Amino acid sequence: MSTKITPAELVPRANDPATMTPRPPTKKKYRKENVNLTAWLFLLPSFLGFLVFTAFPVVAAAGISLLEWDLFSSPTFVGLANFQKLLTDEGFWASFVNTAYFTFASVPLTIITSLILALLLNQGFKYIAVFRSLLLLPYATITVSVAFVWIWMYIPQDGLINTVLSWVGISGPDWLVSETWAMPALIIMSVWKGFGFGMIIFLAGLQAIPQQLYEAAMVDGASSWARFRNVTLPMLSPSMFFVVVTSVIGSFQVFDQALIMTNGGPGTQTTTLVMSIYRAGFENYNEGYAAAQSLVLFLFILVITAAQFLNQRRLVHYDN
Repeated sequence: MSTKITPAELVPRANDPATMTPRPPTKKKYRKENVNLTAWLFLLPSFLGFLVFTAFPVVAAAGISLLEWDLFSSPTFVGLANFQKLLTDEGFWASFVNTAYFTFASVPLTIITSLILALLLNQGFKYIAVFRSLLLLPYATITVSVAFVWIWMYIPQDGLINTVLSWVGISGPDWLVSETWAMPALIIMSVWKGFGFGMIIFLAGLQAIPQQLYEAAMVDGASSWARFRNVTLPMLSPSMFFVVVTSVIGSFQVFDQALIMTNGGPGTQTTTLVMSIYRAGFENYNEGYAAAQSLVLFLFILVITAAQFLNQRRLVHYDN
């Protein structure tokens, strides 16, 4: 006698463990996992670099600032003595004032120069790529090399700058040995060295502004200045914000040109915060005091940057 098998019995039951087989992962899940793994692999070198060259030195500086240490003998814990010394150190506060003077003079001049050149290069005239490369060349050149060139240009008797000034009847100053002109000389050189970076950022921002906005403003009868004020500047504010933040951070860390061109002189007129840290740590071998200064500089830059980001929503306009 044959046994009849119904079609329903041929279909595996959904809840029967004996008949259930694991469903293979879908291609979408594989793709998502591969994308995440690839992203982490690309981020890993930068993340490790951040830990080794940024996070760890900051933590180490915070610890060393509590010590009295000359690199050769055993460190001695002194608590907040190095920070108390900062409060009465006239040399430290002089370097702080010099750095602030350099920053608040060089950053606006660099941004204005960068913006003007970016507006000129955005006109699309012939050989624009050549001019863009030439104007970017100072930024791509090593600061030490640029500093030596400007030392020659600042020579009082035969230097290029004073020679040109003499053609129009102006007697140029002793730039790098004058208490009045030494810092302006560094500022002029730094503006020339750094405007290329902002120029490229502004040029990219200008080329991303929709032309329809300018056409609409022209239909409304807006003048060139009105279009610049009401269209260009608001649309360029994200680029402006980025350039201002990075320029301020870089200016507070100025070191190379001051060391090469003036060595902090005459007197202490061009001694910057980073130069003060360098001298405390590598000339006087007072590592704890150098670490305390570097930590104060780090916290000051952090506060300035945080203040800029807090005002970002009010100052920066994004095109949605």
